[in-house]
Amino acid sequence: MTQATTIDNKTLNATLKALKCKECGAEYELEASHVCEFCFGPLEVKYDYNALRSTVSREKIQAGPNSIWRYRPFLPVATDNVIDVGTGMTPLVRSHRLARRLGLNKLYIKNDAVNMPTLSFKDRVVSVALSRARELGFTTVSCASTGNLANSTAAIAAHAGLDCCVFIPADLEAGKILGSLVYSPTLMAVKGNYDQVNRLCSEVANTHGWGFVNINLRPYYSEGSKTLGFEVAEQLGWELPDHIVAPLASGSLFTKIYKGFQEFVEVGLVEAKSVRFSGAQAEGCSPIAEAFKEKRDFIKPVKPNTIAKSIAIGNPADGVYAVDIANKTNGNIESVNDAEIIDGIKLLAETEGIFTETAGGTTVAVLKKLVEAGKIDPDETTVVYITGNGLKTQEAVQGYIGEPLTIDAKLDSFERALERSRTLDRLEWQQVLV
Repeated sequence: MTQATTIDNKTLNATLKALKCKECGAEYELEASHVCEFCFGPLEVKYDYNALRSTVSREKIQAGPNSIWRYRPFLPVATDNVIDVGTGMTPLVRSHRLARRLGLNKLYIKNDAVNMPTLSFKDRVVSVALSRARELGFTTVSCASTGNLANSTAAIAAHAGLDCCVFIPADLEAGKILGSLVYSPTLMAVKGNYDQVNRLCSEVANTHGWGFVNINLRPYYSEGSKTLGFEVAEQLGWELPDHIVAPLASGSLFTKIYKGFQEFVEVGLVEAKSVRFSGAQAEGCSPIAEAFKEKRDFIKPVKPNTIAKSIAIGNPADGVYAVDIANKTNGNIESVNDAEIIDGIKLLAETEGIFTETAGGTTVAVLKKLVEAGKIDPDETTVVYITGNGLKTQEAVQGYIGEPLTIDAKLDSFERALERSRTLDRLEWQQVLV
């Protein structure tokens, strides 16, 4: 399959202008391209903010669909023929028990663990990428993935009637493998880490002419992450938070939340405000955190070795931009070890009833670390982004969360087990007090 003729630019959404290189500023047609031919910098979508300013309003957005497509003028699609599977508008939960445990007064949890249709934030970027892919004439779509993106690409492609072939590292969690296979894509499990998968996919994209959401369609795909910024601003009553904490894999999510806040300010939907940006990585794959700590403006690639496979990208494409944002907003980028990640998963579950995967455990653990280091003001309005569901990575917590109490169907058996559980609880608390 090859790409069909690009849509006539006359039919394009009036707010879309071009693809623009983030490094040298060169501009390109709105086609399936992601790298500047002059400096090899990444391309991103350029908008006409004057047109947006006259097009959008709070009232129009609130009257739109209960999905990411209420923000359609800010998204890189040409027509109204979008793929809307109810993605987005996930809960912004005001935290009480976790906030109290950490000593914070204004903590919110943006819970994309319940995003539709595949329970991760990747549904946002894929909905946008496949809508644009269909406009550009692609009939086969693909991706390089650490799991969540493959799930989302397979599901939304199935809904849209697009052929799908996705690529993952062969050692992924069983839940993520099943979470792709159920939609009947062609699933390629590659013997290698994500960075090796990604290199292979670049060759396949060039050879077969497929629409790879995070390669040749990346400028459109990455814009979907802005909706995590848009929704938080709207859900906070059209105000920006003081501080956000988000996971870092490629760094794209981090940079696009920042871009989303800036766009809302640019068109007058919210008042300008300094928002601090802090990022979270696993120690077993922390090239962005290391660059931040060492005050470098370049990333040293690493070989991933962590349970947090969904954010284990050793050579992150947007790492330097994430470091720049953390620096200029007076934020931080921290890393935590695998034991702390498991504790983060358990902490969020037992305080707020939210079961997150390892990326969320990383983010909560970093939030806790920043609080303990005095790097979060207790009175700041802080938003922590939870990007995926714990049902996908159950292996990570097996053996760390106890076992059921097996009893006979008799009252005395229940009473003995209940007393045993209470004794264990008392011992646990005594250990904590010591």
